[in-house]
Amino acid sequence: MKNVVLLGSTGSIGTSTVKVAGDLPNQIRLIGLAAGGNAALLLEQTRQHRPGIISINDPAKAKELQATLGPDTEVCCGNEGLLKLATLPAADIVLIAIVGTAGLQPALAAIRAGKDIAIASKEILVMAGEIVMNEARKHGVKVLAVDSEHSAIFQCLDGKPSSSVRQLLLTASGGPFRNKTDWPKEKFSEITVERALKHPSWVMGRKITIDSATLFNKGLEMIEARWLFDIEMARVGVVVHPQSIVHSMVEFVDGSLIAQLSTPDMCLPIQYALTYPARSASDRVQTNFAKIGTLTFEEPDVDRFPAITLARRAGETCGTLPAVLNAANEVAVEAFVNRQINFPQITETVRRTMDAHRVVDHPTLEQILEADAWARREAARV
Repeated sequence: MKNVVLLGSTGSIGTSTVKVAGDLPNQIRLIGLAAGGNAALLLEQTRQHRPGIISINDPAKAKELQATLGPDTEVCCGNEGLLKLATLPAADIVLIAIVGTAGLQPALAAIRAGKDIAIASKEILVMAGEIVMNEARKHGVKVLAVDSEHSAIFQCLDGKPSSSVRQLLLTASGGPFRNKTDWPKEKFSEITVERALKHPSWVMGRKITIDSATLFNKGLEMIEARWLFDIEMARVGVVVHPQSIVHSMVEFVDGSLIAQLSTPDMCLPIQYALTYPARSASDRVQTNFAKIGTLTFEEPDVDRFPAITLARRAGETCGTLPAVLNAANEVAVEAFVNRQINFPQITETVRRTMDAHRVVDHPTLEQILEADAWARREAARV
């Protein structure tokens, strides 16, 4: 039985994790849940799984939940609540599914408390991959991937060293604007928020869906893979695969390619992270290759989608630049969703913010957070 703390229980990854826990009641026990603001869903999840402690951002909502649940469930709030859950003595693993940068401090707290962590929030490794992975090695804990692409690479590597790898190949669906005939670069300024939120393969949260449309999501995943698998950016590539069946591939130095395939369902990588190294039976994913018929692959169009080039630059430079890229993108996506800028201006905002930044090499956590705050101000100004 794995005792699991789930941070971000009411988002898309969190609700999928709750489903996995429901599928495997004899293997996964949710002992702590944290949510952003959805008190109604958190209450429902708490009644279903009966964790001893939960947390929500808003103190007023925490007070209401405590009154509703009574003394059998401890209700915390804010950052203090996240840190308390992340370091619960009874936890075996902490799954971090908080959108954005808010998961960084709980991730480090969990590692320093000797907990394995499963990361669904790619910003943690994008911002502070060097620090997080050094801390994990220091404390002898595992950092497990929840992203479908990184889970696929983890399964393909199967413990083999990075020296045996020629390249990691992250697959991308290409997003809703992959077709150059329908969406030439000249039409990108006409893209609406509603159109950008219609992903062809996956059902995800708002931020990650916009990132998939710009391909910033794939760029962030490249940086995440660089740290997660201890491999330089030059050996991390992207291939567009519209069917989203091949979740990623590893090409080894002898020319062999190993891929992980399944129909798109986040329950599979979540389950693998929480049950690793075991595999547990599940009927959620059914892959019928005869019905799928054809799998196709193509090079990413970096002219129409320069996010990949910006991310590669950030990952090769390292230091504080990945944190700047991430923060500027968060600000730009929010501005696009609020109809303050158009679709191409998302990438342009990030580029201009990166160009204005003075990179700090091998930064401390404080310097990373300072760079993050600076980038948010600069991106808003841009």
